[in-house]
Amino acid sequence: MHILLTGCAGFVGWKTGELLLDRGHRITGIDNLNDQYDGRLKTWRLRQLEPRQGFTFQRRDIEDGPAMERLFPDNAFDAVINLAARGGVRASVENPQAYLGTNAAGNLNLLECMRRHGVKKYVLSSTSSLYSGQDMPFRESLPVNEPISPYAASKKAAEAMAFSYHHLYGIDVSVLRYFTVYGPAGRPDMAPLRFVHRIDRGIPITLYGDGSQSRDFTYIDDIAEGTFLALKKVGFEIVNLGGGRAPISINDLIGQLENHLGKKAVIDRKPFHKVDMLHTWADIAKAKSLLGWEPETTFEEGAGNLVNWYLAERDWLRQMDGF
Repeated sequence: MHILLTGCAGFVGWKTGELLLDRGHRITGIDNLNDQYDGRLKTWRLRQLEPRQGFTFQRRDIEDGPAMERLFPDNAFDAVINLAARGGVRASVENPQAYLGTNAAGNLNLLECMRRHGVKKYVLSSTSSLYSGQDMPFRESLPVNEPISPYAASKKAAEAMAFSYHHLYGIDVSVLRYFTVYGPAGRPDMAPLRFVHRIDRGIPITLYGDGSQSRDFTYIDDIAEGTFLALKKVGFEIVNLGGGRAPISINDLIGQLENHLGKKAVIDRKPFHKVDMLHTWADIAKAKSLLGWEPETTFEEGAGNLVNWYLAERDWLRQMDGF
């Protein structure tokens, strides 16, 4: 297949790109390489892809409708995997316009290009943040009509628009709700890599709340596998990709990282942030039955892989901003 992969220098985009290339597919990767976090990490990920046969990179922004329109006529895409997104609930409170622009308007630009050029398969990354206030484990059938952050609201908008294009134009859509993705080369604004860096350097970790809040952490390789499997024809389906086991508390996350680093964390405690969810936990029965997917990496193994990667790349990572 020839696949348009947006956000190819992002965390999930990079690893999904590697998997697609490993399995013989051809990729046109696009990314705007924005400054949401230090660009050196995006450059590192992109350098893992650029030498690979079958990979072509173009610096483009999905918010730029004319730039997207110029991309499609010269490329007979079989599918679009849209992983270009603004992530992070707290940052979305500070800059909601950017989140609506990328996550909602950019999504619409891609759907319009697909409609005009006859591309019939769309994989859209979404988020577990939509499940705030629902009973756990979170099932895809739950009503998610009360997003508590602009980030979650922008992803809900993207899901709704994708359904409209499925209904009107027959585009086959897999919406993937990711649950707290972690692993090597993760985002520095997310707890796992940020905490590794700070524990290693002896810099205090800012902990919102008492640390009992928990997440259904999902290892990056497992997420990439699920994203690949979502290329199958499904009609329109929303699917959770999560760890599916007992959620891991933030205190347990810190403890695992301390064990792998052989160092103790210094913790700066702050009040719980109102846009954060207390707990997340995915029901992954649908992913198993529809996609034949379930995660294979234990949290202990994944945390060890993250720490080992950080230690191997520590010299340049320590120079990054945003930790």
